[in-house]
Amino acid sequence: MRIFGKVRHRPSASWRQATDRAFTLIGDGRYEDAGALLTRAADLEPWLSESWFNLALLHKFRHDWEQARAAGLRAVALLDRESGAPDWWNVGIAATALQDWPLARRAWQAYGLRVPGSGQHNAAANSEPTGMELGSAAVRLSPEGEAEVVWGRRLDPARLEVLSIPLPSSGRRWGEVVLHDGVPNGERITAAGPSYPVFDEIELWAPSPVPTWVVLLEAATEADRDALEQLASDAGFAAEDWSSSVRLLCRACSESPMESDEGDGEHLDPHDHSEPGHPGPLGHRTAGDLWVPERECGIAAPAGLVRGLLDGWVADSPDSREWRDLEEVC
Repeated sequence: MRIFGKVRHRPSASWRQATDRAFTLIGDGRYEDAGALLTRAADLEPWLSESWFNLALLHKFRHDWEQARAAGLRAVALLDRESGAPDWWNVGIAATALQDWPLARRAWQAYGLRVPGSGQHNAAANSEPTGMELGSAAVRLSPEGEAEVVWGRRLDPARLEVLSIPLPSSGRRWGEVVLHDGVPNGERITAAGPSYPVFDEIELWAPSPVPTWVVLLEAATEADRDALEQLASDAGFAAEDWSSSVRLLCRACSESPMESDEGDGEHLDPHDHSEPGHPGPLGHRTAGDLWVPERECGIAAPAGLVRGLLDGWVADSPDSREWRDLEEVC
């Protein structure tokens, strides 16, 4: 095949050596040195889409979105197939980070996805690619640090709105939008059967103004706990029983296919590394009885509303509900 008058050929040994060494350096976090090698590889083989794809990847790791977009566009210009190439996905991520919506739409379509409103001669064609109906997924916040997997709603192929209440150690809030990578790194399997991909966060795309609070509850039954979560949801915010929802996992478990529920009765989840007295469903088990009235709960709500929510929850059943030690944590 001829591209711009050049014959497409296998990359040289020098190209392969420079590229292999560059990815070793990337694994060590030495992006600057890796960039010099990948630039040299692109100079050696400028007609290879892989040269520019690799540079686009490096710039994505560095969050240098202008350079990632430029290298990605050079990569897709040299492709020898019409759709489905991961080069287009990298272009879509970079375009989304830069809010370059016409290019993001073009990238997702070139990859083979249906994007409502594209191709029309109106303002919608230049707006965010909404309405793609990608459903729910999980995202791993701070994947290189104290990683935490939370649930959310996919807005498009590169963004997810966080619908869980993250722990304060993540630095993330309910309602935030995060930019995430394209290749899933694990999955969560629900009791009903469907599985959901787990994507790694790249960076925060849009912050949330809603603070996170932690509070200790005395909830006599699960129904009492559920009532607080429903009250918060009805108000347009969220409450989450961290005593039930948090599991402490090693990296290998987190990045593997896993059941997303905690199990029933005396079933012990082999993936849960929490211990008695510590967060996580196994850490809150008692002999012969699964439910413990004292619950550590996360609440996402404005400062002017959170105490009213809790007081209203108690007022509905004062004999079975109490709260104390409310603290803003993120």
